Amino acid sequence: MHVSAAESPLDRVDAYLEALWDSLQDGVGDDLGALPDWGVPDPADQGPDRGGEALLSWVLGRLRSLSPEPKEDFRRQVGTLLEDFRRRRSPWNAAALRLLGDPYTFVATGPRRHEDWAHDVLAVMHRAVADPRGWIRLDGDRTNTARHTVAAYPFDPPAASEVLHRLYPLEVEAAVCALSVMSEEWQYEPAPVRSRPDRDAVLADARTLLDRYGPTARYWTNALSAARGPAPDFLATGLPGHGSHSFLTRAYVNGIDLLDDLGLIAVNRNEVGVFWAIGAS
Repeated sequence: MHVSAAESPLDRVDAYLEALWDSLQDGVGDDLGALPDWGVPDPADQGPDRGGEALLSWVLGRLRSLSPEPKEDFRRQVGTLLEDFRRRRSPWNAAALRLLGDPYTFVATGPRRHEDWAHDVLAVMHRAVADPRGWIRLDGDRTNTARHTVAAYPFDPPAASEVLHRLYPLEVEAAVCALSVMSEEWQYEPAPVRSRPDRDAVLADARTLLDRYGPTARYWTNALSAARGPAPDFLATGLPGHGSHSFLTRAYVNGIDLLDDLGLIAVNRNEVGVFWAIGAS
């Protein structure tokens, strides 16, 4: 695994843990001795920025305490350590994991490099760019073999010139509510956000995620309900109540049909955020 010298020790540990986690899936690479040397840094190798010293010491101590046997326990412990580490790195990571870590979602941010930001959205969907701040992405399909068939899986996005034709603008509060209902299930949701006892906490996490993009950010959705105006009531109808201009592939890969989607795009001068809830069977 290539590690840039410009990356911080925390970035290097994150990359190491992610690569280790990937290698352990489905029994691939579960012989720890066969894994390459990924250059996990020593606590002494921190450079002038020592703000993450305690977190670095904690994660390296935990990592070094893991035993590769039994293999299933090792795999589970690596996954737990990666998630715990990412939660501790930033409040944004923690909010993303609380809100959208369980349902089938895609969450990623990339740099804005074009006046026509549709190009930047497509770069995020194609995994062609990294988060500018090194913060978490939620992408369960990143290593899915379906991407051998459909490179951007689960997406089959249109050309950049067509992206805006599938989107409608949203007001900030509507964007918060759209993001909140992505924590619901597409079918048989027993507790929609509107009736949850932690409704305010769910909305607060959504605001934390969108606050990243600042007060000048603009928001867009593929939900058809926004065609009538920029403030559809996402909470009242819940996740499956809107219909959409789909950005998903219709290819049937690995026994999965992708049926529904709700997307939210945040755009500011420097970044584009892509949040997507996906319904599958």
